[in-house]
Amino acid sequence: MSMKVWLNKKIVDPLLQILRKGAEPRQLAFSAALGFTLGIFPICGVAVLLCGMAIALLGSHCHSPTVLLANFLVTPIELSLVVPFLRFGEMLSGGPHFPLTSDALKKVLTGQASSELLFSIARALLGWLVAAPVILVTLYMIFLPIFKVVIPKFRSVPLSPRKQLHLHSEVGLNARQV
Repeated sequence: MSMKVWLNKKIVDPLLQILRKGAEPRQLAFSAALGFTLGIFPICGVAVLLCGMAIALLGSHCHSPTVLLANFLVTPIELSLVVPFLRFGEMLSGGPHFPLTSDALKKVLTGQASSELLFSIARALLGWLVAAPVILVTLYMIFLPIFKVVIPKFRSVPLSPRKQLHLHSEVGLNARQV
């Protein structure tokens, strides 16, 4: 399968389906920002679980396909941000600089991690916890105007169910008056 076909199947088509479903721009902007923010969680494999928990907790306040698509899109970036979160956490906590060696990851995967390594993971989590609200708000502010412009161009259904119901009730009133 070519890269273009894969991109269309995994990213473009799902995004177009989301835009055509008629979700509110605020909900999509929040959901995309949430998916990106949770997707860069510094422990690999946990981000999708966090997204699932957020979707379950937030219910109708977020758009689950958008959260999951954003999480999927940010996955390649997740590993590249572990070190910045670690260094930020070290700065915040005043902890020692953890030397990143090739055997550190091996020790984590084989269960031979030292307490020093576990503290560095905790510092990376601290860095993410402090940065996450800023990232979430910043991404929301970036995505909101984008979705406000893009959604009307792709929408095939009304903006919200309430407006659709209102239109039907007006049609019912007009039919009675005639």
